[in-house]
Amino acid sequence: MKAVIQDRYGPPEALQLKEIDKPEATDDEVLVRIRAASLHPDVWHVVTGRPYVLRVMGSGLFKPKNPVPGIDMAGRVEAVGASVERFGPGDDVFGEIVKGHQWKNAGAFAEYVAVPADALVAKPPNLSFEEAAAVPTSGILAYENVHGHIQPGDKVLINGAAGGVGMFAVQVAKSEGAEVTAVDSTEKTAMLRSIGADHVIDYSAEDFTGTGEQYDFVLDIPGNRSFDDLKRIVAPEGSYVYIGHDGFGRDGGRWIGSGIPRFMKMEMTRPFGSQQTAPRSEEEGVPLEILSRLLASGSMTAVIDRTYPLDEVPEALRYLEGGRVQGKIVIVV
Repeated sequence: MKAVIQDRYGPPEALQLKEIDKPEATDDEVLVRIRAASLHPDVWHVVTGRPYVLRVMGSGLFKPKNPVPGIDMAGRVEAVGASVERFGPGDDVFGEIVKGHQWKNAGAFAEYVAVPADALVAKPPNLSFEEAAAVPTSGILAYENVHGHIQPGDKVLINGAAGGVGMFAVQVAKSEGAEVTAVDSTEKTAMLRSIGADHVIDYSAEDFTGTGEQYDFVLDIPGNRSFDDLKRIVAPEGSYVYIGHDGFGRDGGRWIGSGIPRFMKMEMTRPFGSQQTAPRSEEEGVPLEILSRLLASGSMTAVIDRTYPLDEVPEALRYLEGGRVQGKIVIVV
């Protein structure tokens, strides 16, 4: 089968398209013929091996343990293991290939992959493979960091709302009855209105921390403003959640980046009285099933900025690191 291969850490251009052996499903796995896969920042971090601390957190110290990048995918089941009862050949599925943290390659940028059956859910018939592949990691992060922190009628602000996580976070918050203010750059404001944001702030034209407004919940994806600035917009009984992003190596050092130090500072200073960090649930299939229902009902949509063929993954990663993406980038296999 054809697959994108990473034999060392380095720039996206080091990736190569090669022929490798087709995997086989073990007893609890499903063999999926991949139709589409998607990119998110953790894929860039593993390909480049930066920040270095991530190498000891799962991806491999000197080179990736798994040579095939990619975590999120959608496709059609070709075969199932002996103990798998949920799916059968011909079923259309989507999901994350691995559970837990995303700092390792998982094999999505290939024609086939063997996936644990409990990592997948059925693809809604009204969803294309490209749309389904855009959902898993970004959608799960959005759901788990928004759900449970807001009530109907709450005022919510999402900083960095037009990226993969932000796009789904806006829609999760709206589905739970919140009044959502979305913050991002000028060229992304129209997209944010199209997915239901009640208010949109162009950060290049207006300082969202200086409007005088306060919010019951603030979701901060890029972490590009200081805690002192953000304190002003969180209501006295409100809460703040930081996702973490280091601007593809631009905002932090090679060793630990900027996200980890910010999390550490957040724990030490506790700038908000009811601040929450919202760890991801171990039951990842549950939020993915909920997201699937929202997508099937039309209450949520997956915005796709661009698609690339399998042999153009390096170009896709370069576009991702440019910071202009609205929604998600999808690899068509």
